[in-house]
Amino acid sequence: MLRRTFLRAGLAAPALVSAPAWAADGALRIRELYKKGGGMSEIAMQNNGARMTFEGFMAPPLKAESQFFVLTKRPMAVCPFCETAADWPDDILAIYAKRVVNVLPFNVKIEARGVLELGKFRDPDSGFLSLVRLTDASYSKA
Repeated sequence: MLRRTFLRAGLAAPALVSAPAWAADGALRIRELYKKGGGMSEIAMQNNGARMTFEGFMAPPLKAESQFFVLTKRPMAVCPFCETAADWPDDILAIYAKRVVNVLPFNVKIEARGVLELGKFRDPDSGFLSLVRLTDASYSKA
């Protein structure tokens, strides 16, 4: 088949459409979950229930021997939930790990992979309320 015929037939069109930015990088940034002005983004809505990867930093956990931590967009040396003087992060993601969390230094970039869940959920152990979270998650240094 000649290139001209191929292009005219429209068979090349799918090849010309680029993949979404999150697909190329392999990991989303937390801010990509939200629309400007509030609400969940199209990426979040389309991937509710799908296994996704996010990158960020592990905030100091609420308690030892937990399977829960919070992923933040920037390193946080103090627990954002424990210190009233600390800045509350404006984009966080609750991570519910498969196993007890092995705490990593607050300034080490990590990737967390799990099932994206949208909607209100109050953690029965910590009382933490999340609107979006990863469940059945694993994590590693990025």
